Amino acid sequence: AENSMQCILLVTLLWASCDALQGVTRGPSHARSWLRARSCRSGSCFAVASPSRQFAQLEESPAPMFSGLQGKALLPDADEVPTKAQVRAVVPDHCYKRNTLRSVGYVAQSLIVTAACAATGLLIPLKATAMPLWALYAAFTGTAAMGMWVIAHECGHGAFSDNRRLQDFVGFVLHSVLLVPYFSWQRSHAVHHARTNHIYEGETHVPSVVGGRAGFETPGGEGEFAIAARMGGALHGAYQIFGHLTIGWPTYLLFGLTGGGKYVQEGKLPSNHFWPNGPFSNAMWPSSWPSKVLQSTAGVAGMLGLLSIWVAKAGLSTVLAFYGGPLLVVNAWLIIYTWLQHTDVDVPHLGADRFTYMRGAFLTIDRPYPPLIDWLHHRIGTTHVAHHIDCTIPHYHAEEATRAIAAAFPKVYLFEPTPVHRALWRVACNCIAVKRRDSDGKYVFVQPW
Repeated sequence: AENSMQCILLVTLLWASCDALQGVTRGPSHARSWLRARSCRSGSCFAVASPSRQFAQLEESPAPMFSGLQGKALLPDADEVPTKAQVRAVVPDHCYKRNTLRSVGYVAQSLIVTAACAATGLLIPLKATAMPLWALYAAFTGTAAMGMWVIAHECGHGAFSDNRRLQDFVGFVLHSVLLVPYFSWQRSHAVHHARTNHIYEGETHVPSVVGGRAGFETPGGEGEFAIAARMGGALHGAYQIFGHLTIGWPTYLLFGLTGGGKYVQEGKLPSNHFWPNGPFSNAMWPSSWPSKVLQSTAGVAGMLGLLSIWVAKAGLSTVLAFYGGPLLVVNAWLIIYTWLQHTDVDVPHLGADRFTYMRGAFLTIDRPYPPLIDWLHHRIGTTHVAHHIDCTIPHYHAEEATRAIAAAFPKVYLFEPTPVHRALWRVACNCIAVKRRDSDGKYVFVQPW
């Protein structure tokens, strides 16, 4: 079991959580010392308070912690953020042009690599003693299959082709194969883009607020801190990573977990991506979207039907080994990307009085993913700022667009240089809840330690 876990963490960049748990086993004081040292090495030092003082700082105007950005995201004023037209003027025109044949070629690339990885499963015996090999298989096949997810994501944004029917067909099929409701996610993801890092209207990874006001923010920061304080820093960080990367994606689809409070109607459950009616809130699904939600559900149901036939013929263990394991890794990669693209200790959230589309877009973070991962995942993690400024830029032009944006707007473009596995650990340990700063009205992460 230990070997299989190490295999998965190696590919999905999660070894930091295991490292942290070594500190927990030696006692709370050692864990706090370990957490302080690790955070400093990762570029985000913070003071670890004694338990009796763990909430005292919340009564003060919180000072920011720092990542490798060194507080850069907190500095720009509204008038320093360029308009979309100003960005368009510096990005070459051809970066906005879609090439259907080229896009189809990238579909083929991801399909071939995924199929090649999946074929290796035929060489692995379906026995308990082969679990480490199946863990490796899941890690590599799931990592390859994430490329298909990214292509479907591009279809949902209209960046795949000028042929809209072909685009939606490709996106619908690829996402349905990965049990993603294509049109439902297309809608909620568009809201995420329109309200990136909005403290109330944002749609993913919206933090709880200390002293939060219902109807303006998501209350509950004090409760989040209480849980973290009881568990201790390192254990809570490992808990956050495990929860986010295993059940984070399905709970978002089913119950709108980490979504903004705006889309939860009084007396109803949060949005459900498979059912647009009661008892779930339907605020996310205006106009014709309910019918599209049901179309998406039909696509996922069709895939589940195919999997059921496979189970009937080959057995549940075969399907879990060949399909279930890689799917878990795909979901983990998705959460890693979405979590780290918009969250870090010194990246703020904004209220309605300070939010604009471009301010939100420029709070997106590019990170240094390894070259092989970048190639497999079509550079989604290293060019995400450009994607949030204009999501219709195809991924094969996004690197050139990113260079132009970074050169023209260095004060607001965010590239966080910490290795991704360390950044993941820093975010999991430190990004627990936010508090509004009276000095500038920005919501920044604060600590209970």
